[in-house]
Amino acid sequence: MQAAEAEVRYPTSLPALAVRMAHSSKLLSLSPSFQRYAAASWFKDNIKKKECRLYEAGSREGFCQCGYPEALHEEGAIKPDAGGGGGSAGLSSWDRHKHTREVPTDAFGDVRFGGPGQKTSKYVRVSADTTPETLYKLLTEQWKLAPPNLLISVTGGAKNFYLRAHLKSMFHRGLIKVAETTGAWIMSGGSHAGVMKYVGQAVRDHALSSRSTQGQIVAIGMATWGTVHNRRALVQAEGQHLAQYPMDIQGQGQLTCLDNNHTHFLLVDDGTHGCYGVEIELRSRLEKLISQQPLGNSENDLKIPVVCVVLDGGPGTLNTIFNAMLNGTPCVILEGSGRIADVIAQVAGRPLTHVTIAHIHQLMKKFFGSEYDSFSDLRIIEWTKKIQDIIRMSHLLTVFRINEDQHGEVDVAILQALLKASRNQETLGRDSWQRQLELAVAWNRVDIAQTEIFTEESQWKSSDLEQAMFSSLVGLKPDFVRLLLENGVSLGGVLAQENALCNLYNHLPGCFFLSQLARRVDSEHRKHRNGPQGLFGRGRPTLDRRARISMSHVSEEVRHLLGSFTERIYPPKCHRNLGRDDDSVTVSGQRSESLICHEPSSESFSEAPRDPGTDLFLWAVLQNNRELAEIAWEQCKDCMCAALAASKILKTMAEKDSDAEETERMMELANVYEKHAIGVFSECHSCDEERAQRLLIRVSPSWGRTTCVRLALEADDKSFVAHSGVQKLLTQIWCGELAVDAHLWKVFISMVFFPLIYTNFLGFSIKQLEALSGWSRLAGLYDSPQVKFYWNIVSYFAFLFLFAVVLMIDFQSTPSWTEVLLYIWLASLVCEEVRQLFHDPDGFGFHKKAKMYINDLWNILDLMSIFFFIIGLGCRLTTELFYSGKVLLCIDFIVFCLRLMAIFTISKTLGPKIIIVRKMIMDLFFFMFLLSIWVVAYGVAKQSILIHNESRLDWILRGAVYEPYLIIFGNVPTNIDNAEFNSESCSIDGSNPLKPKCPVSAFPEWLTIIMLCVYLLFANILLLNLLIAIFNYTFQEVHDNTDSIWKFQRYELIKEYHSRPAAPPPLIIFSHLYFFIRHVLLCRPAVKSREFKVELPQAEEEELLSWEALMKDNYLLSTRQEQSQSMERRILDTAQKVSVIAEGLEQDTSTAAVAKRLARLEEQVSQSAKALQWIMDSLKSQGHHAEEEPPQLTENESREARWEAVNREEAGFHVNARLFNYPGAKVTRFPVPEEMVPWEVTFTSYNPLFYAPEETGDHIDGNPGGRTGIMGRGALTKLGANMMMDLVLTRWRNMDRSTLQFLAVWDQSHKSWALPGGPVQSEGLLPVVLQMMMGRQLYKKVQEKMEEGTKVFEGYVDDARNTDNSWVEATILTIHLDRTDPLMTSINHMVANSRGSMDVVEWQEVSGKTQLCAHQKDSLRRVAELHNRKF
Repeated sequence: MQAAEAEVRYPTSLPALAVRMAHSSKLLSLSPSFQRYAAASWFKDNIKKKECRLYEAGSREGFCQCGYPEALHEEGAIKPDAGGGGGSAGLSSWDRHKHTREVPTDAFGDVRFGGPGQKTSKYVRVSADTTPETLYKLLTEQWKLAPPNLLISVTGGAKNFYLRAHLKSMFHRGLIKVAETTGAWIMSGGSHAGVMKYVGQAVRDHALSSRSTQGQIVAIGMATWGTVHNRRALVQAEGQHLAQYPMDIQGQGQLTCLDNNHTHFLLVDDGTHGCYGVEIELRSRLEKLISQQPLGNSENDLKIPVVCVVLDGGPGTLNTIFNAMLNGTPCVILEGSGRIADVIAQVAGRPLTHVTIAHIHQLMKKFFGSEYDSFSDLRIIEWTKKIQDIIRMSHLLTVFRINEDQHGEVDVAILQALLKASRNQETLGRDSWQRQLELAVAWNRVDIAQTEIFTEESQWKSSDLEQAMFSSLVGLKPDFVRLLLENGVSLGGVLAQENALCNLYNHLPGCFFLSQLARRVDSEHRKHRNGPQGLFGRGRPTLDRRARISMSHVSEEVRHLLGSFTERIYPPKCHRNLGRDDDSVTVSGQRSESLICHEPSSESFSEAPRDPGTDLFLWAVLQNNRELAEIAWEQCKDCMCAALAASKILKTMAEKDSDAEETERMMELANVYEKHAIGVFSECHSCDEERAQRLLIRVSPSWGRTTCVRLALEADDKSFVAHSGVQKLLTQIWCGELAVDAHLWKVFISMVFFPLIYTNFLGFSIKQLEALSGWSRLAGLYDSPQVKFYWNIVSYFAFLFLFAVVLMIDFQSTPSWTEVLLYIWLASLVCEEVRQLFHDPDGFGFHKKAKMYINDLWNILDLMSIFFFIIGLGCRLTTELFYSGKVLLCIDFIVFCLRLMAIFTISKTLGPKIIIVRKMIMDLFFFMFLLSIWVVAYGVAKQSILIHNESRLDWILRGAVYEPYLIIFGNVPTNIDNAEFNSESCSIDGSNPLKPKCPVSAFPEWLTIIMLCVYLLFANILLLNLLIAIFNYTFQEVHDNTDSIWKFQRYELIKEYHSRPAAPPPLIIFSHLYFFIRHVLLCRPAVKSREFKVELPQAEEEELLSWEALMKDNYLLSTRQEQSQSMERRILDTAQKVSVIAEGLEQDTSTAAVAKRLARLEEQVSQSAKALQWIMDSLKSQGHHAEEEPPQLTENESREARWEAVNREEAGFHVNARLFNYPGAKVTRFPVPEEMVPWEVTFTSYNPLFYAPEETGDHIDGNPGGRTGIMGRGALTKLGANMMMDLVLTRWRNMDRSTLQFLAVWDQSHKSWALPGGPVQSEGLLPVVLQMMMGRQLYKKVQEKMEEGTKVFEGYVDDARNTDNSWVEATILTIHLDRTDPLMTSINHMVANSRGSMDVVEWQEVSGKTQLCAHQKDSLRRVAELHNRKF
């Protein structure tokens, strides 16, 4: 259209080619430059602007009627004779609809505003005729905005107005809070003026206070392109650029600048310049389209709610409010913001009789000031009618009053307005409450749900809350999950729904477990693809680009996290299918919702129903969601095992996750659940020790058929294992069948003199053994792990003694019998180590078992000792290496002696000290590394200075390493200085191999002394003291935890000796032969021990878990009490109370003081009136008369008086008959306010439009309902009364007469139910339309029944088609039918045949919930009264 706004038109083939390339090339689609080009192509194809294509001279010279100058028009748009000034002839010929055209837009991209902050927003110039579908696609797809959960349309004054500081603060805080918590879009005019400026300031304040960039508030500004100041800066021929927009507030004149705090701009262009309000129609259509979009990912028919927030505003704002409420959009009016908002706030809630034209005149004059003088009386009448209609729709109107609002927050008022509208839109039953609950869940506003939804009026069933519960879980809203659980929702019901658990894993957010699961599925997918028909087969693969995730994948990954010793948690029953267009978890990280569930095969094992709380807890733990996991854990049955399993899973994920922050959160949560497990077990142990111990060793079906103790060990939960209750169980296992309190000396004596066990010398833990004799007592003694341990200690000492004797006394060239015995003894030790390696009662698998075996230090020493012994034995048996073999065996003896320390680990005194020694040895290795640096540095330097060209390696090492090391311990060599040097102790030329080489005669003695002093200073003083400090730190650090570490390691020692054969080495070799024959040759299974793992019967399992749940509740109760009494909680409670008191004081100063002043003023006025009345009465009594007559009532006052009198006679006036838009025609009624409806009231301004589709006869005046705002016949059939008849056919639903039903017909035109009826020609006849519905015979039968009917209504009907000259009068007749009446059979047959047809007929309950028009519902109420039924 103009040079400054010219655009480059792309060929249509380029965008299509770009789209094809984007779909075909993944690499190109990832390129930023290609994405920008594709976006630009989309804008050029779908978004248009408007330009004038016909220049018509306007009132200003050189300007077109479109507002743009002639220079900005194309040559083809200028007429040859249009160049010379304008004239009146052209003023009426230009039309923006006819004389504009659409061309590709040339203004879109990012705009950067100047000033501090350098804010950047997105913008686009769009045509006024753009479809709202295109704009919504632009917002969600091109600008990547997430669909909103709420649309807040802010409207009001477009000019700058003053907003009180307190109200401004509340508006900012409330608007941002509701947008932030609900995920709403804010839509306004987008200019830097009026209410739009306040919206921008609210967004700015949030951006400054918020540290997170992900929680950005979406503020969309829709402004008129032709009124934007400096809009040329936004135009770019290529588009898609970063525009620099200067905000010139001072020089904007009649135009307006864009607000720099809005995030997105839709600039609506209709081809004109300087015309405001162009965007209103498109904005209304866009808001309506958004309100029709589904809300969130819910599967119900819930749509995105829209609310209108009004501040200030003029007549245009009143029209916006009126139209919005006609469309069902709730409006929130902020009282105190000014003008029309205050006018509506003043009259809201008052009776319509008080909302008169005079009263609106007064309010307009009060709140509009000088602007009121420009308002005509006719406009005031129209506004009065609209305000009355607005007040009548009270369910859509909410006025936020600072002085009266209990909550005092704008966000609460906005959400309450939506809920109030929701209640009226639905029936008064369960659907209304469920819709409100779904909205609250979508907004994530628990406070609203608590105060507005879960009230005493609403009685919720568990099934009614299941959908909301599932939505809360998917949306990760823990507060709502807790609230719903408190109100009785059943987790079993939620997860019992088809594929519910699959769907929860289907909607997992991005987390570590999801990435691991994707790798597993991708790996299986590749294996499947590379199978027989994967790479080389001709058949089409079942999986193309996506993989399938099933619960078996989840189960396998959970088993991988828990450990291979567990079994699969979920059987392979429910699978999820990840299709190409689905939205669940896929290998590429996208999401899918497509589910495939298979019936369990015959091979699938059957198991008891799983606990839904456990399933939900596992789901929450896997995504590291602390809040949801805490809630779910409180619902778990097997809570202690669940807590320990969570600790294990989280620690395993923390080891593998590379994200440091996420790893820290996982470890924190793991520690929390270890504390939970300890707390629950403490409650159980203090209540019943025996039951608590059974909880430790019982098999948990919910967690892979493992035990609590095993999970605690695998999770490295030392604090749990160190619990006194767990240690008491271990002590009982350690003692076996011997009494725990048996003295140790009695055990030693009984081990040697076993006949003493048949006396009462040694007690047993099982009383039955004391009553028995013979083998049972003997087996009870020697099968005790404690006794086995002591026998092995004796055996090991005997082994070392025999080893020492052989090495020192009896090491001959030919092995003696003692040496042969030593070899047999060692062979038994080797067999025992092999048995320990392959013994796997927990089902770890050989790989895991071997890894655990190697990680044990004592096992490493065992392997070293065996390795050295085998090598030494091999060398000893050869003549050449005989002595070398003895040396190796001597070294091996040292290793065997070090292994002796393992026997002290069971000691409560020495065991922790051994742990400290192991830690110190690790510190010593690091210290030796530091020390070696100084030793080598000093030794090499000293050796080089003193000795010249020493070639003997042994003496080099002695001088460079050995001597500096001895210096640390005080052995200073004599060759450092000449004072103590003896030349006979060395060899001058180094020829004597037994003597070192003599030092150089001219070596600098002073240098070696200084080096020695420095070396001793650092080595002896610094490093040795550092070693002492390190040891001290290690001791202090480890000493506090040595007890728990020792107790933790004690379990493995006890378990080792519990499974060990009773006979000590070397007699143990016979046990090994027995095991080999039994398990290897005969393949018999091992006998399972019940001390560490026991499977309980179902009944006992349920009873034990119920008791555990009770103990868990006690633990949670005590925890909450401790938290409430903690100092932090008290400080928070005190701070909250102080804030409440402060708010109360603020309200007292702002509202209470004003209220007191007004009350005092009213009292003074009342006293003044009484005083004046007394004065007048006194003067009259004294004979004084007034010279002037009393003031007469004005016309307005007289009219109000007559209106009040008429209103007392009439209960109300017709409403539908005064609607502005006449149905079925583009005709607008003349506004008739409530007070002007009666014909008795003079209405001089009344000038209704005449409307009749065709010519009619004489006019008939006097609609009995009053004025309607339109004359003529209208859409009715005749002038005057148009008679209608409706039938109310009733019956009892059953024989006990508990429910009264009526016959209803589906009205296809109004999409609602209605009474059967229609127009009638004369009284006493049924409507003809019923004959078409019923048939001739049934019609006649009902006609005959009319005499038995009862009239429940007869008279005028408030119909939208009524006019001043034509109206509807109806007669409603009720006929009750007996169930035995033959007519009932015919009617029931008609009802059955109507199903599936256009005219559906049904029996419905007579109830106030029935959706009928007003007069029919009122008649139905009267029918209910006739039958004594509650309506």
